[in-house]
Amino acid sequence: MYPVLDHRFAPHVSSLAVDLLRHLRIFVAVAEELHFSRAADQLGMAQPPLSQAVRRLETELGAELFDRSRRQVKLTPAGAVLLDEARSLLTGEKRLRTLARRAGDGELGTLRAGIPPGTMVATLSLLLGACAEHYPGMSVDLQEITTGEQLRLIASGGLDVGLVHQPVDITELRIGPEASVELGVVLPRISPLAQLPEVPLAHLAGQDLVLLPREQAPGWYDRILDTCRAGGFVPTGLRHASRPELLLALVSAGHGIAFGQGAVAGKEPRVVWRPLSGRPLIQRTSAVWSAVRSSHPAAPHFAELAADVLARDRTATLHGDDGAPAETGSPRPWAVVYDEATWRW
Repeated sequence: MYPVLDHRFAPHVSSLAVDLLRHLRIFVAVAEELHFSRAADQLGMAQPPLSQAVRRLETELGAELFDRSRRQVKLTPAGAVLLDEARSLLTGEKRLRTLARRAGDGELGTLRAGIPPGTMVATLSLLLGACAEHYPGMSVDLQEITTGEQLRLIASGGLDVGLVHQPVDITELRIGPEASVELGVVLPRISPLAQLPEVPLAHLAGQDLVLLPREQAPGWYDRILDTCRAGGFVPTGLRHASRPELLLALVSAGHGIAFGQGAVAGKEPRVVWRPLSGRPLIQRTSAVWSAVRSSHPAAPHFAELAADVLARDRTATLHGDDGAPAETGSPRPWAVVYDEATWRW
C-alpha cells in the first residue's frame, strides 16, 4: 500500500489551484522521464523547485504520485491514473489557448455583415468563398440591408461590419479599402439618345430621373443630384423605385431615365445602357465598422476580402463592366441578375 497524504494536516496552498496546469506539466515531465533531474533539464529548471512542485501537487491532491522508496522513480497507481488525465487536460489547455488566439484574431465565431440589397449572386459566392478559404473557422451571417439601415445597426451594435455606398459620415466609423464602379444611364431603347455611344449629362435635360428612395442612402442620393446639376442636367421631376422591375418599367414606359450598371438593362429588351461622357458618376463602396464600440476582430479582414472581391468581380452589381452590355440574346431572368427582387443602393 502506498501512503495517502492527509491534506487536512498539510499547509493550504492558495496559489496551487491557479497554477495547477504548471504543476501538472511538471508532473507529466517527471512521469515520462521517471527521473527528476532529466525532467528538470527538459523543462529548463533546477531540480529542487521541480521536486517541491511535485510534492505540492501530491499534497493538494492527497495522494503519492511517485514511489521514491527505491533508486528508480516509479509511478504509483494514483500517479498512473493521473498521468492520462493530466495529458488530456494539458492537451485541452493547449487547444483552449489556440481557440482563444484564433477567436481573438477573428478566425472563429460569427461575423454579422451587411451587404447592399441587389448584390449579385456571383459576388456573394466569391465573397463567401474567400471568407471560407482564408478563415475556415469563421461563420459569416450576411444580411441584405440598405446603407442607412447598416449604419444604424452598426451604431447600435446589431451589426459587426457593413458594405455601404459612400459618402457616409465616418465620424464614429472605421473604414476599409474602397471599390469603385462607373455608372451609366439607362434609357428607353426608342430614345434618340440611345443612338449615341456615350451620353453627356447635359443631353438628359428635360427628362425625369428615377432614383432610389433617399432614406436608403442619403449621401449617395445627394451626390447623384449634385453631379447632375454640375453637369447641366436638372431633372424635370423625380421618381423613386426600390425594385429593379419598377425602375425598368418606368424607364421603358418613357417615365424617366435612371443611372445604373449594365446588368440592370440586360433584363429588359426595351431599354439600353450607355456610358456617361467623362465618367461623372462613380459609385464607391467600402466596408465600415464601429470605431467607438468593441469591434469584431474579423471586421478588418472582411473589409480587405470584400474590396478584393469587388475589384476582381467585374460582373458584380458593385463593380460592373466599363463598356455597354451586349444587347443581343434573351434577357436573363431576375434570379440570375439579382439575388432577390430588390435593388437598393
